[in-house]
Parts: sequence; structure tokens; C-alpha cells
Amino acid sequence: MTLLASDFDFDLPPDRIAQAPARPRESAWLLEVGAQGRVDRSVADLPSLLREGDLIVANDTRVIPAQLSALRGDARIGITLDRILPDASWHALVRNARRLRDGDRLSFPGSDTTATVLAREPGGGAVLRFDAEGAAFDAFLRAAGRLALPPYIARPDGPTEQDRSDYQTMFAAHDGAVAAPTAGLHFTPGLLAQATANGVGHVTVTLHVGAGTFLPMREDQVSAHRMHAERGIVGQAAADAINRTRAAGGRIVAVGTTALRLLESAVGEDGIVRPFDAETSLFILPGHRFRAVDLLLTNFHLPRSTLFMLVCAFAGQGRMTDAYAHAVASGYRFYSYGDACLLEHGR
Repeated sequence: MTLLASDFDFDLPPDRIAQAPARPRESAWLLEVGAQGRVDRSVADLPSLLREGDLIVANDTRVIPAQLSALRGDARIGITLDRILPDASWHALVRNARRLRDGDRLSFPGSDTTATVLAREPGGGAVLRFDAEGAAFDAFLRAAGRLALPPYIARPDGPTEQDRSDYQTMFAAHDGAVAAPTAGLHFTPGLLAQATANGVGHVTVTLHVGAGTFLPMREDQVSAHRMHAERGIVGQAAADAINRTRAAGGRIVAVGTTALRLLESAVGEDGIVRPFDAETSLFILPGHRFRAVDLLLTNFHLPRSTLFMLVCAFAGQGRMTDAYAHAVASGYRFYSYGDACLLEHGR
């Protein structure tokens, strides 16, 4: 069967896209969707919905200020860093990329740091090498970069100081993400402590969310879409905890689609999750056989998006279409700063 992006379309009024997070974070609404139907709750209810012996798996990537403004001579070039490559160069998405040539040197106003264009790619991608690395590069980004907030969050004057904290999860530990793993934004230390007190464990894995997450699906035929690669890491301790939990009958609760995609990249045909340190471009569509995850906490996604396709694959397209229609009609808030849903795998 040919999958079309239009098969995953729905009406989303613009005022349903959240412009700021709920405060406190756990006061966001939560739609529980399972085999028994759907229930309107709040994120604060999450610990009571999990069982003793379950395991929460969260993404501990930290968002970097990945949006840069560069100059090639007098020409202004917009750069969004995508991911660091094994040789310490950076893959980036570039506005006005047609003005670039391999070997061009880019400067950054107010900074001594420069970048050299190593290669250009069709569609606006480029590989850049900066003349600063490590702590010096981090200092450069803090001074010259800004958050690459999704285009759906209206910030005419750019991200605010409040966004710097709002758009970072409590799990953030390893620099490298362009976009936040937004399901994790709902967690607070108190919420996690309550889950722990109820006998629910937690581990972290790392998937550095890339700039490709903001790119729309341009073709209606889903098979024509190519996912951008993202760097993922599952350590031995996390893999062992996941495998022990499943062997003991506990459920794996992925916090966000990024954690789910990483675990599904690291799991074998035998259902065993193994350590993983590589790029993944896994595109999860209806028909995917899930081996690693039982429950998914995720935000509400946009029409025709790869992420809505993923949740349809996980919980069932009919079930998710009905759930999203209910969410829109009930006033749930969508996307990065919006509300959440807890999905049971539709086995």
C-alpha cells in the first residue's frame, strides 16, 4: 500500500499551537490513549499511571544555540547547525547556500572565529569546519548563536531569555541538540521523584535532535521523504536496565519520539537492546514492528508530519486520528510547548 502524507492530514487551528509552556510544567494536560479508550488527565497524574517495575527512558541531550548569522564578503548567510561529524566538522542547513562555494571562508560579526565550507549538498546542506573546537567553540556558540526555536513559535525579535530555560529539559546533560526532545519538558524533579517512590526506574539515552526535525515533508508520497541522520548513544548500563526490566515483566516508557527512535535503532530482532553509538535515520511508519517500547509519552504533533506518522504506527492510525480530533476539539495545545499524550502500543 502506498502511504501518502495526505493520509495523515487533519485540521489544526493555528491558535492550538502553544507559544509558551504550561506553568508549572506538570500542570500540562495529558491525554491517555490505550486499548480501553482515552482519558483526559494532567501530566501530574503520570506517576500513578505507571506500575512498579516500569522503566522511564528519557533523552538527555542538551540544546545548543545552533542558529548563526555568517558573512561571506558582504553576503549574509543563515546557518543552522545540524550535527557534529566524526572528524569534528559540522553538518549544517544553510540559507542562501547557492552563494557558497567549496573552500569559502565565513566570518561571524563580533567574533574572531571563522568557518570554512568543506562541501555543499543539494537542498541547502553544507559541511563546515570551524577554527575553534572544544571549550573555545562552546564559548563561541554561547556568544554568537541563538536557539533555533521551531518556526511555529512566534518570536519576532528572536528567542527570549525565558526560552533559554523553557526549551531545555531537566535531563539535559550532553550538548548537541538543535531542537529539544520536547516530551521531556514536562518533567520536573518532583514528578520524577514521585515516580521513583512508586517503584518506577529511570535511565537516560542520548539522541542529538538535528535541524531536519523542522523540515516539512515536501512530497505527498511518503516513500520520497528522507529522514536526516541524527547521532544516538545507548550506553551499556542503560541497555542492561532496559533488558532487565523487560525480562522481569516491566514496561519500557519512552519519553518522546527521539528516545523511541533511538531504542528501536538499538534493538535487535531478538528484542534485546544493545549499546549503540552511531547515526540513525530510522523512519517509523505504520507497519513497523516495535520491539523495545511499550508506552510512549509524547507531545501532540503537526498534520502531515513524520512524527504524527510515528505515533500512528505506534498506537494505531484510527485510534490516533480519533484522539487528535478529540484533542483539537477539547482545546489541547500542540507542538513543542504544548500538552502531552501517553500512548499504549497498539498490539
